[in-house]
Amino acid sequence: RDRVTVLPGAVGEPLRAHLTRVRAIMARRAARGGGFVEVPGALDLKIPRASRHWSWCWVFPAAREYWHRESDTRRTHHIHPTVAQRAVAAAGITSGVAQRVGCHTFRHSFATHLLESGSDIRTVQELLGHKDVKTTMLYTHVLNRGGLGVRSPLDVGC
Repeated sequence: RDRVTVLPGAVGEPLRAHLTRVRAIMARRAARGGGFVEVPGALDLKIPRASRHWSWCWVFPAAREYWHRESDTRRTHHIHPTVAQRAVAAAGITSGVAQRVGCHTFRHSFATHLLESGSDIRTVQELLGHKDVKTTMLYTHVLNRGGLGVRSPLDVGC
């Protein structure tokens, strides 16, 4: 399901640099006769070069291309989810985190930090893509600060 999220300013420049590298990879593949990507539905028929257009390219393309029999072309897919999952799990082990770490850990951390920093529950619900606010409310159990977690408006700096 599509979700709305935030992109931290700190990742802007590294993301631009990454996309520049990806664009060069896709251009090299296109020069060798590959570089095609899957496009939805019959878009290939409506716009024949759509599958080669930069706007359809993957942010994280797979290292290898595959042969698409129907179109008789070499195509690029995105990296397999297990590649990212294994990298995150390995980083958790390397960093010495005692618990198992996975990609979903980021989702829980994101929600928890938003709530700890004072974001309202409806905003967190929308960012996580929950249909029901009750699902989002599950994250409030980790806050469990009692009365000591409440800050006076005078301390906040109105």
